[in-house]
Amino acid sequence: MSEFQEKALIITKETLTRDVFRLTVQAPLIAESAQPGQFVMIRVQETLDPLLRRPFSIHKISPDGSVSILFKAIGKGTRMLAALDPGMEISIIGPLGRGFDLSSSASFCMIGGGMGIAPLYFLAQQLLGVQRALDNPPVLLGAQTQPELLLLAQEFTELGYPVHTATDDGSLGHHGFVTELLDDILENVQQIYVCGPMLMMRTVVNKCLQANVACQVSLETHMACGMGACLGCTFPATEGGYKHVCKDGPVFSAEEVLWTL
Repeated sequence: MSEFQEKALIITKETLTRDVFRLTVQAPLIAESAQPGQFVMIRVQETLDPLLRRPFSIHKISPDGSVSILFKAIGKGTRMLAALDPGMEISIIGPLGRGFDLSSSASFCMIGGGMGIAPLYFLAQQLLGVQRALDNPPVLLGAQTQPELLLLAQEFTELGYPVHTATDDGSLGHHGFVTELLDDILENVQQIYVCGPMLMMRTVVNKCLQANVACQVSLETHMACGMGACLGCTFPATEGGYKHVCKDGPVFSAEEVLWTL
């Protein structure tokens, strides 16, 4: 699969909360070839500070050739990215990695937690096209508070999906973990797509294994190169040895990941 390096013009910057942002850039080559679950590596400025590019899931693709990323400003690189304004340029490489397998026609559910919601919107866009026969598959979304979740939940609803939400503080939807919403619908689906914190995904995987439901996980980790050269994003695999999140994933079948470690 082709990958491209583009000088991408920032079109819009949205502030969802005090530290959560969505950036939309013009990157037509990446937009044309991207698949749900893939990611991009971004350099904020031409200098070597910060030295490394930062990885971001592809959040949304638009017909005009734009690409959106969703991120939380928690470190130097992401804070610098959040400080940029429309009209500025960033260097972006992508699409990278292996995305979700959409070949199954089975009934499905998407479940995302926190910034793990980011790749699921692009997935939701694509599933509408390749699995049109499925009626109203549910989307389960969780976050700490309402402001982190409300707009994103509304956008999934606008695509035509019913959305069930959960927040840690009870300010929107279920008061508790989003994984607790899975029990009521698990018997009605055959495929789960999940992205979020590792503990959350481990819980989802355990529920899927007990119910004999297929599960694809999108792993989130720190990456240095994004291409499998630096060995910085390895994890233990069930078949033995290690796999790279960037090159072999970031999407894996749940059975490929050694969750016990």
